[in-house]
Amino acid sequence: MKIVLAPNALKGCLTASQATLAMARGVARACPNCEIAQVPVADGGDGLADVLINALNGKAHTVTVTGPRGDPVSAMFCHVPARRLAAIEMATASGLALLPRDRFNPMLTTTLGTGELISAALDLEISHLVVGIGGSATNDGGIGMAAALGARFLDRGGAPVEPVGGVLGSIERIDLGGLDPRLVGLRVEAICDVNNPLLGERGAACVYAPQKGATPEQVRVLDAGLAHLAAVIERDLGLDVRELPGAGAAGGLGAGLKAFLNAELRRGVDLVLDLTGLDEHLHGADLVLTAEGQIDFQTTFGKAPAGVAERARARGIPCLAIAGSVGSGLESLYERGIDAVLSLCPGPLSLEQAMVAGSDYLAAAAEQAVRIFLAGRR
Repeated sequence: MKIVLAPNALKGCLTASQATLAMARGVARACPNCEIAQVPVADGGDGLADVLINALNGKAHTVTVTGPRGDPVSAMFCHVPARRLAAIEMATASGLALLPRDRFNPMLTTTLGTGELISAALDLEISHLVVGIGGSATNDGGIGMAAALGARFLDRGGAPVEPVGGVLGSIERIDLGGLDPRLVGLRVEAICDVNNPLLGERGAACVYAPQKGATPEQVRVLDAGLAHLAAVIERDLGLDVRELPGAGAAGGLGAGLKAFLNAELRRGVDLVLDLTGLDEHLHGADLVLTAEGQIDFQTTFGKAPAGVAERARARGIPCLAIAGSVGSGLESLYERGIDAVLSLCPGPLSLEQAMVAGSDYLAAAAEQAVRIFLAGRR
């Protein structure tokens, strides 16, 4: 028997690699002689660099960059010399988790550090850049990222604007003449786990800025600022980014990566599953187990477990999912290929208790999932 383990990270508890090892312990208890294929995955949010370091024999590089409110932060990215590829997570440089709650303010945050992280990757003479754009603290449309790479955003008087979300409405001209020449010919893929457009009710500001500390009035200002930036991009660069799926990810960084670096916007899980070779691991498999911190109706919108399940179903392989928290609306997941969702919690627990013993609970849940599957085959 062959069982494929393809979990996402359980945010704040286990990386995808740690989750895979925990699940493997449980599977081995239930089926000691089975072949276990370990394929940790990601979808553009937390854990992208870790997954690709393990999957592609990459190297971790750590640099100091400008954080979302201007303070220096230490950020890690993945470098795969054999492929001339680097993978960065914008959240490690410009993420909400880097700030205490009393400093949340998307009017004042910047993606400058994300651009500095890209610059550090360019120092390694890469030809392919993957940028995961989940978990941001920002709403600056990517102008901070581009400014760090040599772009200029000028006000009515010709002076550079501060690259933060609150000033987008004052940009009158975009000058890409000083953009880092090492970007020429670079293949850039921006990956995310949401497909929101840039503007409006489903846009970057209206949906996500409140989570980053914005008041209702600030949401209005930020949405108007992004609309203004989009108009200037269309006039100066000849590109309409308003309705691109994923343009609203990371406070409009999706739109900025497309406009300023000519990035391809891709559903994160598809790219990661291709890079990790999941399809090859599925060959000859009898069962697939996936996992994530929370699984609910939103999982169908580009999250890793749904992507794994789609590929398993295409090959007629059953797929079971394990979650720290099981939400509502699971019917849509059954249609995508997840045959059942199991909780890793053995009983009523606080979040803190569940996270402390997460590895053991995940191993136990994986063991039970396999035992149920084996019982059904007898």
